[in-house]
Amino acid sequence: MSTPPLASGPQGLGALRPLLDTVLDALDEGRRARGGPMPAGGPDAVAARLAAAAGDVLPDHGDPDALRTLVRALAEGAADPAEPLCVAHLHCPPLAVATAADLAASVLNPSLDSWDQAPAASALEGLVTRALAAEVHPGRQGGDALVTTGGTEANQLALLLAREALGGVRLVCGANAHHSLTRAAWLLGLPDPVVVPAPAGTLDPAALDDALKSVTGPHLVAATAGTTDAGLIDPLGEIAAVCSAHGARLHIDAAYGGPLLFSDRRRFLLDGLDAAHTVTLDLHKLGWQPVAVGLLAVREPGDLTALHQQADYLNADDDTEAGLPDLLGRSLRTTRRPDILKVAVTLRTLGRSGLGALVDQVCDRAQEFAGLVAAHPAFELYDRPTISTVLFRPAHVTDEAVAAVRRRLLTDGRAVLGRARADGRVWLKATLLNPHTRPDDLAALLRTVEGHTAP
Repeated sequence: MSTPPLASGPQGLGALRPLLDTVLDALDEGRRARGGPMPAGGPDAVAARLAAAAGDVLPDHGDPDALRTLVRALAEGAADPAEPLCVAHLHCPPLAVATAADLAASVLNPSLDSWDQAPAASALEGLVTRALAAEVHPGRQGGDALVTTGGTEANQLALLLAREALGGVRLVCGANAHHSLTRAAWLLGLPDPVVVPAPAGTLDPAALDDALKSVTGPHLVAATAGTTDAGLIDPLGEIAAVCSAHGARLHIDAAYGGPLLFSDRRRFLLDGLDAAHTVTLDLHKLGWQPVAVGLLAVREPGDLTALHQQADYLNADDDTEAGLPDLLGRSLRTTRRPDILKVAVTLRTLGRSGLGALVDQVCDRAQEFAGLVAAHPAFELYDRPTISTVLFRPAHVTDEAVAAVRRRLLTDGRAVLGRARADGRVWLKATLLNPHTRPDDLAALLRTVEGHTAP
């Protein structure tokens, strides 16, 4: 058997071109076989079809058609976020230009744990992270941002940096905060978090003020700009004022809502964001990037010294003194792919106006869908959306019936909706992240849910 070709090097492009055609054909075949946003039949049926396609995972002799077979099977069994009726989660359809850039990153395969593995990629990461940090903390010199795998890693880093900067810290967050924050407190061995009630779905500044009066020691307050369940934004300016009064450090989890910064029409929703010491951004949500890429923007770059590590084979002291960049303090990870390339290509290709237009499109579609729900006598709307998430439910049915509607839709493969609990009840959740969704798609979604609601 001949040695398989590489993706890069002198023969790389010639080897890749026919393989890319194979992948694109298999993706199309799988999409047509699926015939909708979700494979039909439920977990057992999907697993059986995949097992039949995969066959022997590690055969004695290789299968030259494995690429086509497995890509087709994966596409047929996918929940495709590019389908207008696939709206369950903060799971966006990636832009074609970002996906193409991600291919280039895979081909070149740099690793950002030492400069000699990623000379250009490390320079690009510095340019882009500083630019995004300046968006979060405008007018501030020296801000920085770290690239993460998403909001969970960014939130964990925020707690770690707070602990190291303050010599210990206790997390104070709303009941609406993302689960990764309380999990990070547990992972870091911090005291049990102080969880402030959020009966209206957002962190109440008065309740936060009371909580900070009742506990001692350094605190990290975590606010949210875009809750997972309903896309709500805490009153950031008021929370920042409370933190300032108590000398508490402020972190804002803007994993969902952060890209509102690109929208001239909606940037005001993030007033107060620049007061935070650290801010989580997650561009594989409202940023249309292939999974995974997030960031932690840091107001005080000196906080990052806590991440410094030294390993002679990666950042020997004499190499650093000679001018070779030290990358180990840029992440808790060692090997890192250049996820910044797809971000840089997207920012450069679309610009602020292009990204802002995408943000406005999906937020406008959410408002339109909420209007359809509110006008339909068979449905109940939770509230008008803040970003692009709409909670709704069939009217006059039990919570059990609402949950059953969602599962029937998933089993039939007709629509992919999330679920959330608000005001003590179960709601269907539509998170609109596809800028190509049109009004007739929204009407079709509502008709499909109505058709799957048991009489």
